[in-house]
Amino acid sequence: MHKKLLLLFLFPFACIGQSAPQQLPLVPYPNSVQMGTSIMKISEETKIQINDAEDEELRILAGLVFDEVLETTGIRLEIADSSYANPSGNCIWIKKHKLGNSNSQDMDVRILSGVYEKSEHYRMGAYANQVTLISSTHVGIFYGIQTLNQLIRHYKSELPSFIIDDNPRFRYRGMHLDVGRHFQSVDFIKKYIDILAMHKINTFHWHLTEDQGWRIEIKKYPKLTEIASCRKETVIGKNFNPYLGNKKVHCGFYTQAEIREVVAYAKRRYINVIPEIEMPGHATAALAAYPEYSCTPNKKIEVETKWGVFEDIFCPTEETFTFLEDILIEVMDLFPSPYIHIGGDEAPKKAWKESAFAQDLIKEKGLKDEHELQSYFIKRIDAFLTANDRKLIGWDEILEGGLSPNATVMSWRGTAGGIAAAKQKHDVIMTPTTYCYFDYYQAEPSQEPFAIGGLLPLEKVYSYDPLPAELNRIEQEYIMGVQGNVWTEYMPAASKVEYMAFPRGFALAEIGWTKQEFRDYSSFKSRLVPHLAALQKFNINYWNKEF
Repeated sequence: MHKKLLLLFLFPFACIGQSAPQQLPLVPYPNSVQMGTSIMKISEETKIQINDAEDEELRILAGLVFDEVLETTGIRLEIADSSYANPSGNCIWIKKHKLGNSNSQDMDVRILSGVYEKSEHYRMGAYANQVTLISSTHVGIFYGIQTLNQLIRHYKSELPSFIIDDNPRFRYRGMHLDVGRHFQSVDFIKKYIDILAMHKINTFHWHLTEDQGWRIEIKKYPKLTEIASCRKETVIGKNFNPYLGNKKVHCGFYTQAEIREVVAYAKRRYINVIPEIEMPGHATAALAAYPEYSCTPNKKIEVETKWGVFEDIFCPTEETFTFLEDILIEVMDLFPSPYIHIGGDEAPKKAWKESAFAQDLIKEKGLKDEHELQSYFIKRIDAFLTANDRKLIGWDEILEGGLSPNATVMSWRGTAGGIAAAKQKHDVIMTPTTYCYFDYYQAEPSQEPFAIGGLLPLEKVYSYDPLPAELNRIEQEYIMGVQGNVWTEYMPAASKVEYMAFPRGFALAEIGWTKQEFRDYSSFKSRLVPHLAALQKFNINYWNKEF
């Protein structure tokens, strides 16, 4: 490593002086920050230098800094065309290189099945005339650039001196979006992904099918988009009984070309897109198109216009499994994600209880009841996904009747499901309603736009620790991370999605990235003020009633 870089990272105070504590306006906050006293000025003479001119991905990443500097300051920087073993002059030096040890606190240690995860680790320093960013991976460089770009948006062309040594607490940091209840455009999905990437969230959970709409093109089953993607109207408010609809047709689906476009867009931002195809419940829209896969094939089924849990679910026939496997084959072709989410939640058993076929199947398979029949259903899908080198994720109801061997549990009904799954040595993503459901009101309901109910203020979101105290150290290793969920029953417009998701989603990002001992709500709120101001240029309609 270059001598100056050794001084920067191994002997920081040789080039960065002692100073009073100062917090950088960063969200999420890095896990190790040391502040100095000098200023790094970005000017027309500043160059962006990369250490490998043949690394095209590195050059693209350097372009993100170029774009931010140009947009924020108007300064057009040169990206060096040749390899630089060492930085020279006034520069922003981006180096993909193996990280050695430093005398700063070890940022590599985190829970991941006993393995130190280093792929997202980066180090960055700024001093008199240079910013140096180093990581052993492109994704680490990307996260360092997100940090740097946040600083540029705030400080413009005069950056304070600092050393950052950073690595996330959890490997899974997710945000969800339901497009089944209300469809959103491809342009908005891309904007949503941009916001997630800026905050080091690495997973987008795309909820694509619901009782109220099927949103993904499946070429083998065209009626899923011809019929299931449209509902004749939508319930007004909570006028369920007596029912009152708005008499406005609501339609929308993503073509396979659009899906590929979104997945590629997310990949360039180091975000994995996990599709969710609901089964066996939340299947009304699909069964409206193909009623033969219900337990009541002669019953007229329509795409639902109101919210709730509905009795029409997939019947566990061999024809149904063929239908679902055909769908999953096309889904897997579109999404390279190692994980496929199959829902598994809120599946009423009335249809199975009244089905002669389902009851005979219970007896044939030696199952105890309909809950074990659901477990049989999920295990069939799990085996299919496993045979195709994919992993199944389901909501915590998949625990009922016995957990499928390779399943990952998304714990939403509190934390009990996650705790139970971890004790059974299954991977877990924590997303309890009490901390992670961003369709809840975020302040006094009478002062807020109409929402589904509940109350989840920003401070409560931020207070969440995804590692349950009920688990021992070994069991905690199965907690992959945390996710925020955005259910859109009462979010018809993209602007409402933004209002409900942010800044609570930013709190979620810090929960996933920053170690628990380094988090402080008063600090977070103070950092949010300039951070949110900078985000205004992205036209994000965030909730700001406390700022």
